[in-house]
Amino acid sequence: MGFRSHRLEPRASLALLLYCSFAAWACFMVSSAIAAAGDNAYLKQLIEQATGARLADEREWHVLLHYQPNLFGRGFTSMQDDPGFFMAPTGKTDPQAELEATLAQFFSDDLVGRSKQPAQCAFVARYHWLKEKLHFDERRLPPQFCERFTRWFNEFNAQSISVIFPTGFMNNPASMFGHTFLRIDTKGGTPQTRILDYTINYAAEVPPNAGVEYAFKGIFGGYQGHFSTIPYYLKVQEYRDIENRDIWEYRLDLTQEQVRRLLMHTWEMGNAYFDYFFFDENCSFHILGLIEAAEPSIHLLDRFPFAAIPVDTVRFLAESGLVADVVARPSRSTLVRRKREVMSDEERGWLNKLVADPEALKSESFRNLSQDRQAFVLETASDYLLMRGSGGAEEGGPFREKNKSILAARSRLRVLPTDLPIEPYVKRPDLGHGTSRVGIGAGWRNDRAFEEINVRAAYHDLLDPEYGYTPDAQIEVLSLAVRHYHNDSQARLERLSVMNMISLAPMDSLFQAPSWKLGLGMNTIAHGGCQLCTNGYLNGGLGGAVESKMLGRQVWYAMAEVEADASKAYEDSYRIGGGGTVGLLADLTDRWKLLATGTYLRYALGEKSEDFRWSVGQRYSLTTNLAFRVEYNHRSHDNDVLATVQMYF
Repeated sequence: MGFRSHRLEPRASLALLLYCSFAAWACFMVSSAIAAAGDNAYLKQLIEQATGARLADEREWHVLLHYQPNLFGRGFTSMQDDPGFFMAPTGKTDPQAELEATLAQFFSDDLVGRSKQPAQCAFVARYHWLKEKLHFDERRLPPQFCERFTRWFNEFNAQSISVIFPTGFMNNPASMFGHTFLRIDTKGGTPQTRILDYTINYAAEVPPNAGVEYAFKGIFGGYQGHFSTIPYYLKVQEYRDIENRDIWEYRLDLTQEQVRRLLMHTWEMGNAYFDYFFFDENCSFHILGLIEAAEPSIHLLDRFPFAAIPVDTVRFLAESGLVADVVARPSRSTLVRRKREVMSDEERGWLNKLVADPEALKSESFRNLSQDRQAFVLETASDYLLMRGSGGAEEGGPFREKNKSILAARSRLRVLPTDLPIEPYVKRPDLGHGTSRVGIGAGWRNDRAFEEINVRAAYHDLLDPEYGYTPDAQIEVLSLAVRHYHNDSQARLERLSVMNMISLAPMDSLFQAPSWKLGLGMNTIAHGGCQLCTNGYLNGGLGGAVESKMLGRQVWYAMAEVEADASKAYEDSYRIGGGGTVGLLADLTDRWKLLATGTYLRYALGEKSEDFRWSVGQRYSLTTNLAFRVEYNHRSHDNDVLATVQMYF
């Protein structure tokens, strides 16, 4: 018996198709309604749990959302400035609303944030913390597979995290105070292979050739700051080889779980930006925010309510017990200088000849050196040429060509590389003095006794203890002195310095960086018939410095200067002129330092006058953060002697 065949008419086929489609749609809608009802019920349950547990008030939630208490303690505002970082319209100022909206978004596949991912994947740290607190039922809130995050996280193969501190660089305003970023240390890595690891960097997004605009916008939050992951070798090339900055590496004592939490929050930062402020919300401040995400119980940001100077943040991490070990990575210029220090005069002469012209390799006199010493001179020459060749193709090309000849000659010497421990010129920054300072003292001015209190917001001057700071450099920001003269009824503002910067980089046959200075502020002068007159000034200078080591170490310098003054003491209320300064900065002992200067200025615009000035200052360190200082200043029949005890913090 055969099967019977049935053929439907066209109308019947269409009706059946419509019926099946309607039935499928109805089933889908019913299933969706049931799922939505289940989602809503479970979401409501989770919100009730979170509200009952007051999760929106917990520190972990505030750290992940970067909430800070408002002024006078009324409410919170997130430092995060990207609207896409928040799931609730009021999330920037309402932790509870943001928590509820975040939970709701975990049920959705909608793409959120700058990275355009589902919320579970865009904000993985939030998801894992809330899951841990609320014990999500994965049948009712299924976890999503976050392929992009998983691949990104696994590629690091992270074992630990290190804070990297390149020391200050005086020739770049953005780098004068140093910089901090994080390095993700790979499992099984060694000090030699760490250069291949990745970093987490936070920096302002600045257009090229920003010029003066950079200073204004950097101070007042005119740029967006973003996090990025960059290979460490690129950062080393930038800081150590191009800018010649010693680098200090501080490995943090974090568990694997803390490392995981830090990286999860770093991933979330890809969906965000902060308004960048040079003094407070800067690179160091937001790097501390990532470390807080790893261990929220440690209050790092609270320590820096007004300013976050990189060296202060590194010091605080060390004092908090978060640092496991410290490693130095000397700059290329430090390598050259330290190696040259142990050379004989003859070897230094050959070093100069080889970097100028590698043809000197053919000299019989050079080959008369032992092979060990030939190798040492060639290695040092290569370091110097690598440093000079780290620029662009046009600028660095000739030095790279010379280095090929030097390396070829070195390869023909069958001796091992010279093992010479290299100590950075900038000693461990976390062991230096505090960047703020207060001084209490007394003295005489033109036979009038006075008491003085002086305060400095930041950072370091030429007479301060040098340990941990760039040698022969000064950066002072916002310092002032208040004096009370005897037989005077009130105290007066004696001087105010908005900024006072000096760089005295010693010149020699291989290094020719100029010395310079720049100052802006006000002081009190005695001029003409006015004994205590307020004077505003702006001065700058350019010159050179050299180093000697007769007794201890000395830096001798000379600069051409220009200056503009404004005061009612002058005939036309102002004067503008120029002249020069000579000076000596001497380390008499490890604790005792001297600075002597002499200046002559002749003013051609405004009041026609001239000024002779000289000063001698000495500082003796009692402890790292306590010093005694005596200073004498002479300025056109105005003599001032001041002795102070200075405390750093």
